[in-house]
Parts: sequence; structure tokens; C-alpha cells
Amino acid sequence: MTSIDLSRYDIPGRGLGILDVFRWRYLLRLLVRKGTATRYRNSVLGWTWSYVKPAAQFAVYYFVMGFILGGHGIDNFAIYLFSGIVIVNLFNEAFGNATTAIVDNGSLVRKIYLPRELFPIAAIIVAFVHFLPQVAILLLVCLLVGWTPSLLGIGAILLGVLIVVLLALGLGLFFSGINVRFRDAQNVVEIIRMFSVWTSPVLYLWTLVADKLPAWAFGAYMSNPLAVAVELFHLGFWSPTAELNHGLPPNFGLYIGIALTFCVVFLLLGQSTFRRFERTFAQDL
Repeated sequence: MTSIDLSRYDIPGRGLGILDVFRWRYLLRLLVRKGTATRYRNSVLGWTWSYVKPAAQFAVYYFVMGFILGGHGIDNFAIYLFSGIVIVNLFNEAFGNATTAIVDNGSLVRKIYLPRELFPIAAIIVAFVHFLPQVAILLLVCLLVGWTPSLLGIGAILLGVLIVVLLALGLGLFFSGINVRFRDAQNVVEIIRMFSVWTSPVLYLWTLVADKLPAWAFGAYMSNPLAVAVELFHLGFWSPTAELNHGLPPNFGLYIGIALTFCVVFLLLGQSTFRRFERTFAQDL
């Protein structure tokens, strides 16, 4: 009886995880194209909604926090607020889309084999594409008030985006895997997204938190990767336009390192959890 060498063949349903995405780039492009094309299908305004929604959110926050409550004495509060909202919106959309990516593409998951990580990664890329118009509006407003780019500012902006994308990918993989079997995961994600604005210095200065909390609690607060990303966006967009600048939190470089470490840990944990649950995706769907 002749034995067959199966070493050259992949075991069905088990791949290299995120690394497999590089081998399936064509499918990833198709998923991204599908996500961007169908978002505003049969919509009169189409992509204009990518500008209208954040502008409406900004207007509400600015009226309540800036006009009614006085903006806590923050110079150029509109730019301070909008730069924080933009980066938090990226996290919320990317995280939310990634969580439901497997369930939303259940018909494909049940019928054919392909790296399941393609779906949450494509969802995050689509969220990033919708993030770009918001950045364009923010950049235009900053230029109108005299913002000038610098290497430090551009580096801070790019690092903030990297932190948010890694955080959304790690958490998205974790919850998207669990969400296939336990739909309660979506409710947990909604709670996390609800707290994202309030647990980072978007509507207030970090100095207010430092004045209210003991040193160890403030350290825990600033170790939140989203809080670090918001401050990096403030450094890149708001700080060059503000005459009264409260600067960065003490030991901010350390907090950046902690945030990146958390992102890597979440990414490893998310990939491990995703691969554990993907074995039964077809049955659970």
C-alpha cells in the first residue's frame, strides 16, 4: 500500500492566523472594497455621511461642553474636542465592526475555507478608510487657525493611529471569536465603546483627573492605550494651536510604552482566543 505525503497540504480550517492574511491579499482587497461600497448603498448623500456624522457629534459635544459648561477654560476647545473625538471614533467603529465581522459574513464562513481573520481585519481597514474624511476636516480646521506641521506632531499622530488600530484588532479578534457562540459579547462591546469617550481625556484635560485621583490611580488611568492615543492626537493637532498649553502628563513616555505593551498582549490574547473558537464557527453559525 502506497503512503501519501500530506506534508505539503494545509490542514483544513487551521492556518497561520494573522500571518495568513498576507497570503490572501486579493481576498482582503475584495472584502475591503465590499465594505466601503455597501456602507452607503442606496443613500442620497453617500460618502457625505462620513463628514456629517462626526460633525453632528462634534456640534453636540461642543454646545454642551464648550458653550454651556464653558469648556473648562481650554484654549481652542473646538480643536481639542474634535481631535479627541476623531481618534475615539476610529476605535469605536473599528472595534464594533471587527466584533460582528464573523457573524455578518456567516454565509461565507459556512461554505468555504479561508483565513477567518480576514473578516475582522477587513472591517478595521474599512473603519480606517471612513476615518480619513474626519481627519481631513480636522486638518482643515487646524490650518485655518494657524496650525503648522512638525516632525514631532506628525510622529505623534501616526503613533496614536497605530495604538488604536492595534488595540481595536486585538480586542476585535477576542470578541469576534466569542461573539459567534455567545452573542452577549456584542453587549459587552457596546458598554466598552460607551465608556471609551469618558475614560480618556476627550471632553476634559488630563490635569483634572490628576487633581482628583491619587498618583497610582492616575497612572492606571493614563496606562489606558486609548487615553495615550488621545493625548498623542492632542500633541499633534491641538498643542501647536493653543497659547495656553498644559503640556503632557508626567512620565508620558512610560505610558506610551505601557500602552504599546498592552496592545501586543491584547493582540496575542485575541489571536489565541479567536483560533480556539474558530474551530466551531460553521456549527455555531
